Amino acid sequence: MDDLHSINEAINQRAGRKLLPSILVSLLILALVFGSLKVSPVIFDLLIGVAMLLGINEIVRAYEGGGIHLPELPLYVAAAGLLGATWYGKISGLAVALAIAIPNVMVYLLLKSPVDFVKRSTAAVFAIFYIPFLAGFILLLAHDGNPIGKIFTLVVVVSCNDTFAYFSGVLFGKHPLAPHISPKKTWEGLIGAIVATTLGASLVFHFALHDHWWLGALIGILGVITATCGDLIESALKRDLRIKDMGTLLPGHGGVLDRVDSLLFTAPSVWFVFELIQHFKL
Repeated sequence: MDDLHSINEAINQRAGRKLLPSILVSLLILALVFGSLKVSPVIFDLLIGVAMLLGINEIVRAYEGGGIHLPELPLYVAAAGLLGATWYGKISGLAVALAIAIPNVMVYLLLKSPVDFVKRSTAAVFAIFYIPFLAGFILLLAHDGNPIGKIFTLVVVVSCNDTFAYFSGVLFGKHPLAPHISPKKTWEGLIGAIVATTLGASLVFHFALHDHWWLGALIGILGVITATCGDLIESALKRDLRIKDMGTLLPGHGGVLDRVDSLLFTAPSVWFVFELIQHFKL
């Protein structure tokens, strides 16, 4: 037992996270996601909406630590508008809602106070794009044919990337990928993620979706790229704001945004590949 405890502590120290709570929270999130999809798309959409509102609360708190003060209300309204427009208007609704939300939020901030307008409005636009806009693509995946299969594909891609980048980095990582942004990320972790995610997505396409395996491989490769970029962008954000985590809501993960950063950036690429498959009847 002492040996197992020592190994667990070594892994936790190397990765910067407590492994067991992280796994338990991940399993609970998966149960909520697929349980809500099975029961009703409305419940799933409400779940995504709640997560995005929590994410906005986290990023506003994080901004305050960096000296950027934003009111939450216009961001909440913008998030609700984007997700609602996506529900009713799909990709066109999402695009139009974004075009409406951004200038209105900027005007609101200007009327509230012209002090540090560029800094505050830029931070607000980033928050709108980063959270509700990218989350809109998760809703798009859930509001088309075979929603469970498409969300399952997204989850497999992100989970394989995060899990095998984590373990490959812990076990074999020696060469930093981007030391000035995220010192714990390594090239060995990235290679492990590419191999596992490409294989995992290929198996999902072949056995679960009954489609060409190479389409799954394409989604897997794109997913690793976008998930890694999402991780690095959030790491850069936290480094710039001088915080370790975006929140403390999820044990072993930090905040909601710490859990969904790679998911948000990967959802558009997964949606895009599925659109290509449908358009060209691949």
